[in-house]
Amino acid sequence: MSHSAGDARAGAGRFAPSPSGDLHLGNLRTAVLAWLFARSTGRRFLIRVEDLDRVRPGAQERQLADLAALGLDWDDEVVHQSRRLPLYDAAIARLTRAGLTYECFCTRREIQHAASAPHAPQGAYPGTCRTLTEAERAAKRASGRPAAIRLRSGAVTFTVHDVVHGDFAGVVDDLVLRRGDGIPAYNLAVVVDDAAQGIDQVVRGDDLLTSAPRQAYLAALLGLPVPTYAHVPLALNVHGKRLAKRDGAVTLTDQAALGHTAADVLGRIAVSLDLADKDEPVTLELLLGRWDPARLPREPWVYDGSW
Repeated sequence: MSHSAGDARAGAGRFAPSPSGDLHLGNLRTAVLAWLFARSTGRRFLIRVEDLDRVRPGAQERQLADLAALGLDWDDEVVHQSRRLPLYDAAIARLTRAGLTYECFCTRREIQHAASAPHAPQGAYPGTCRTLTEAERAAKRASGRPAAIRLRSGAVTFTVHDVVHGDFAGVVDDLVLRRGDGIPAYNLAVVVDDAAQGIDQVVRGDDLLTSAPRQAYLAALLGLPVPTYAHVPLALNVHGKRLAKRDGAVTLTDQAALGHTAADVLGRIAVSLDLADKDEPVTLELLLGRWDPARLPREPWVYDGSW
């Protein structure tokens, strides 16, 4: 099964896991959806390993093996964020030259206390360091406190269009571009990477919907195209919490120990997406022929361990 002859001008979709552990059924379901969205629209499908933060040895190899076991294929080399630091540095430098960044010395606790003030938008940075004088910044540097680099935002909200949720307006605050430990922030890295890779379709869990306006605003500031978004329902456990490793047999390895093959797991995912009947043998090619984004279930998939 190869789709790599797809027209590059048609853009690309992607799946971008963090190599912090094995993929669980919710992650795998999102990967299948990202592949279906991309392939059904003639796009390339790319894999990006978001390894700027937590990396567990061997996790990336197992993740890619699990995706392949489900039948997912991808185009081009797998990209690693840890090898793209100059791209992020260049984007931050460009914003700095435009007067759109400042140093922030706040701790997480200080931000939480300040952000609980009545006038601050929920979850937004309250701008504590935005108006520091040069002398105040110098004093904080001299105290040894590391500085993050924040965006000097000119917006309070920004609206994106989402294939699943329609128009969504979210808070845009002075988001972090580079953390105090020197690591580029997620919101910056994904914007730079998606544009650099020609990714114009972002399919991911709807827990990330609120970050889309920040990322789209940042892309616009950098003169980069804003992708099409589709934030898809998550897999939840029986308690209504996001599915996690502690919820039992939720990885392909776990399922194999119970006698379920990767093909069985793909079938279970297909049933959860209303793309197949229970116990019906399926392949990704079969699901692609049945795929209609308008019929995507809008409610989360509650996985209770049953088959």
